[in-house]
Amino acid sequence: MSTTAPNASSAPRGHDPLATLGSLPGVPDAVDSVRKAVDAVYGHRVMRRRSNEVTSEAALRAARGSAALSGADWALEEVRRRSDFGAAADALTVGAALRLTAEAGQLLSIWRQSPVRVLARLHLVAAGGAGTGTGTGYGVAGETVGRPRLAGEPVVETPGPDSPKPLIEAPLPAADEVAGRLNGLSELVIAGSSAPALVTAAVVHGELLALRPFGSYNGLVARAAERIVLIGSGLDPKSICPSEVGHAELGRAAYVAAFDGYLSGTPDGMAAWIAHCGRAVELGVRESTAVCEALQRGAA
Repeated sequence: MSTTAPNASSAPRGHDPLATLGSLPGVPDAVDSVRKAVDAVYGHRVMRRRSNEVTSEAALRAARGSAALSGADWALEEVRRRSDFGAAADALTVGAALRLTAEAGQLLSIWRQSPVRVLARLHLVAAGGAGTGTGTGYGVAGETVGRPRLAGEPVVETPGPDSPKPLIEAPLPAADEVAGRLNGLSELVIAGSSAPALVTAAVVHGELLALRPFGSYNGLVARAAERIVLIGSGLDPKSICPSEVGHAELGRAAYVAAFDGYLSGTPDGMAAWIAHCGRAVELGVRESTAVCEALQRGAA
């Protein structure tokens, strides 16, 4: 939700702003296309007996894709083999992305009750698990971890002297606006919606990118939250359709351009962002379908 998109705190009782977005031109087609793609991969014969392996591969590839969008574009095999995610910004980013994909599925029940609490947990996990003190060992000040930023606090995607240029460079909302909009987003999630899962996931993702509520790792957290919505909605209960893969494959420039549509708050812009997120899910489905085929041939 950009500043001109539906806002739960100002919506009349019984109003479902996400459902309104679901009816925008082109969005029903994107929703149908995603559903057909997801149904197809869930129907693959490998899923009947080796779904856990597909889930594990999807998580690894999702982490690689999300990290690539945040500036750490490692090869998949490098992500798979590395165990050291130390002080360099790219290694910190990959390590954070791996921790987030592992954590996302554990937070589904809490998400339905307290999305803000889950977001705080995701940031804590991304930053390396520390919550107090002067530092985390991951380049993040401990007192800023796991809570929305306060007035005057800086925002970087990845801490450290070699931190890459941020992907999202839109103006940062003030801390009080962040708090209000996070509460509005939380109310939307808790209230529930008749909107398709793709719409809700795209709005959660877009709103967190717009707010950048934490001092670091906001892109990774936003994409992990999108994953939680897709899993928890029942669209992708086994977490085998990694949208992060698709976002990375579509490219950073396309990601930013689609997000600009979200920021505009216009019907066309919002529809374009939702469709972009839908295409990312479909490309994630294609990735997992390839994994299924490899497992079937005995090649993975």
